[in-house]
Amino acid sequence: MKTLLRPVLVLFILMTVITGVIYPIVVTAIGHAAFEHQANGSLLVRNGKLAGSALIGQQFDAPTYFWGRLSATTPQPYNAQNSGGSNLGPTNPALADEIKGRLDALKAAGNDMSQPVPVDLVTSSGSGLDPEISPAAAAYQVARVAKARGLPVDQVTDLIARNTSGRQFGIFGEVRVNVLKLNLALDDLKPMH
Repeated sequence: MKTLLRPVLVLFILMTVITGVIYPIVVTAIGHAAFEHQANGSLLVRNGKLAGSALIGQQFDAPTYFWGRLSATTPQPYNAQNSGGSNLGPTNPALADEIKGRLDALKAAGNDMSQPVPVDLVTSSGSGLDPEISPAAAAYQVARVAKARGLPVDQVTDLIARNTSGRQFGIFGEVRVNVLKLNLALDDLKPMH
């Protein structure tokens, strides 16, 4: 029994050091060297202050900003520690109430409710942290944002086009607009009146 115990113990310690210490250090070093921005959380800094991460949505509810998808995280919206969908089914009254509340908020903010509302403006994402919306959802909000900021509609529309990301490698995912990046670019255009 003793003859088996020593090799097993040595192998256990060796594998713990390799997989628990050396491997994570090497992978972290490679990640930081090759993808420094992503490895540090894709943080966006403006005027020396942290504005947020391009990977996690933030709550924007002022009429002067583009709004992202609803967050299903509680008790705080966009709380990465509580990531997860609401799991509300299409027949659940709570989902209907959530959608009605968002429609009411869009109307109160001055959006044109005669147009169809893009689904990503009234539903939460699977993670509850989605930082992006569809170009249709961004276009839906152009008139409200332009009016609230006193900007020409064409200028705001152009800003959306410049902040729209295509499919990864041309085939994966959907065309999308990062809400935080768009709102930061909007702030850079002209101070709000």
